[in-house]
Amino acid sequence: MLCRRTLPQCLNATRRCYSISSKDGKPRRSYLYVPSSSERMLQKSLETPSDVIIYDLEDSVAQAQKTTARESLSKFLTTGHSKPLPESNRIAVRLNALHTPFFEEDIRAAVQIPSVDTLVLPKINSPQDLDVVSKYITHATAWSSSSAASRKHPLRIVASIESATALFHVGDIAKWKSKNREEAGGALTALLFAAEDYCADTSIIRTKSRLELLYTRSQVVIAAKAFGLDAIDMVCVNYKDPAYLRDECEDGRRLGFDGKQAIHPSQVDIIHETFMPTEQEILRAAKIVHMMEISHQSRKGAFGLETHDGKGGKEMIDAPMLKQAQNTLRLAKAVGATITKVD
Repeated sequence: MLCRRTLPQCLNATRRCYSISSKDGKPRRSYLYVPSSSERMLQKSLETPSDVIIYDLEDSVAQAQKTTARESLSKFLTTGHSKPLPESNRIAVRLNALHTPFFEEDIRAAVQIPSVDTLVLPKINSPQDLDVVSKYITHATAWSSSSAASRKHPLRIVASIESATALFHVGDIAKWKSKNREEAGGALTALLFAAEDYCADTSIIRTKSRLELLYTRSQVVIAAKAFGLDAIDMVCVNYKDPAYLRDECEDGRRLGFDGKQAIHPSQVDIIHETFMPTEQEILRAAKIVHMMEISHQSRKGAFGLETHDGKGGKEMIDAPMLKQAQNTLRLAKAVGATITKVD
């Protein structure tokens, strides 16, 4: 048995050859959609623990309410409330798609709001779409320089993959960089998979097994990870079935997704629970990091770790598995997980 430690102590005991926090150190496991046309939903969003709150101007808003929803959201995010607004790094706005008559006003309004951290862009089919969006962001930022100056980093851009065309170009979308100054033109930070739109476009028939979407979801994850982006998994439409939601979350995490979209506040807690390492995973990772340090001190690059299957077996731990363990501890630290001992 190794010494009894908290997670930070276990991490500090390693060789410090990696960074504990990922990106800005803020977990982004849950992405809750809030219809901007509903004053009641806007007010309820002040209470949600969701890591990211997506104030929606698109699918959840009826055509006749688009302008009203945009105005309501602007007012909501720029005026005082009895409860404080969510931290700015949690605030995202999903705009109407680039080729709709609502897009230009949507993006101008969103960029003017200092607390908006992220723009979720539906129906991105190519990197050229992102070029056009970036130009709009640059122009809107120049038009409202005060809001841009208050931001500590460029507007985050989340590209939604919703069609066969988008999947065909997903690698080019993932490697996109703004041709304008990044602080003015935005920075792509995540790919989001919109399953229902994708199925409508491709005639795929959705089943509870999700096997028909395995290839697509894997492609989205691979493209995102290849270029250092987050990968956000699809909505679970069975929002009254927590057992199925948990199964879908666990499936998404196994595929490599970093987080998941939610359409109901009741889904957030389960998403948080599943998109983080289990206690057993954290303990195993901490032990691997600790034992690898000992192996390195003995000039060995690998060691045998006992399995917990009760059969006395061992698995060989080397550099790739050390990296996996470090990633596990990094995520555990980001979500505030702790351990008390390493066996």
